[in-house]
Amino acid sequence: MAYLTDGSGSHPASAGRGLIITRKREAALALRRLAGEPVETLHLDWRDASPSHPGNVLFDRTCRRLVALCAAQRVDAIAVTARNEPHCDHAAAARLAYAVRDASRRPLRIAEYIVWGERPLPRGSTLLRTQPMSAGLRRLALAAHRSQIGASRGPGFRLPRAFRRMPTTDILYCTGD
Repeated sequence: MAYLTDGSGSHPASAGRGLIITRKREAALALRRLAGEPVETLHLDWRDASPSHPGNVLFDRTCRRLVALCAAQRVDAIAVTARNEPHCDHAAAARLAYAVRDASRRPLRIAEYIVWGERPLPRGSTLLRTQPMSAGLRRLALAAHRSQIGASRGPGFRLPRAFRRMPTTDILYCTGD
């Protein structure tokens, strides 16, 4: 599990190291709730809402790091937010995943999932549905992200209520690109 950004851009009044630490703690708790145990994660710490692009030193260094990690861990698939996501960090994560795939010596399959974008199946895609997981457990994991659903960090991003309804499965798309 890798997190691309530091999460610092969601609450301008609370920006800084404290918010970054809070967001990392929330993410760790959410994953622990889903997995039933602590999950090893990688925080790449790109500045939130300021994505890097191919050819940029940060992008290329991150790509090399992830290529090495995928080789060492024998990763054969990456699930990532979709390329057509309207959120700049989500689109950047997809660009990075495809760059990692293209730079890897071993085959890597990319499976995209949609967060904020439109939901239709991208043309020529293979649809993958995850194994069912209790909606209650998923809501409990989401509740760990207090800074994103409550007012604890002051003005800033709040996950819309419609996105708090948790399905029991997720849909991923493999385009074969």
